[in-house]
Amino acid sequence: MTSRAPGGSTPDLMFMLSWASHALMAEHAAGLAELGISPRAHCVLLKARAGGLTQRQLGELCGIDKTTMVVTLDQLETAGLARRRPSPSDRRARLVEVTEEGEKVLDQAQRIAARIQDDVLAALPEADRAVFLRSIANLVGGRLSGTGACGPGGRDGC
Repeated sequence: MTSRAPGGSTPDLMFMLSWASHALMAEHAAGLAELGISPRAHCVLLKARAGGLTQRQLGELCGIDKTTMVVTLDQLETAGLARRRPSPSDRRARLVEVTEEGEKVLDQAQRIAARIQDDVLAALPEADRAVFLRSIANLVGGRLSGTGACGPGGRDGC
């Protein structure tokens, strides 16, 4: 599935990145559904694993708004995968910890994500894989690192 950019001479980068992102997210969500978690919950668990981060900080790292973050953490707590505790330095803030069960689920989720990535990259010639990953990393770390017109957390739409 390809689309041409305006003028018709080159592939449409926005369309292709959007299509690829949608396909990857759908496959990721289906894989994680086996574990009873969403990609959003996977991100929260992964970022919270190191410890010492507040709900707000995790939301920023995962591109999740405040309300959605609360709902996600409620789900993770109900499932016994994470817990919130008061921050010792700010009584208004809550630190998020991954539970022992959460660690197990996170390890499984990481294996699922790695399998999907390996499967996707296997569709490219071996010589192109490192170049592709380096190029995407350069774009995301550089020109496409900003939030654009949508502002912070703009991934969910404007």
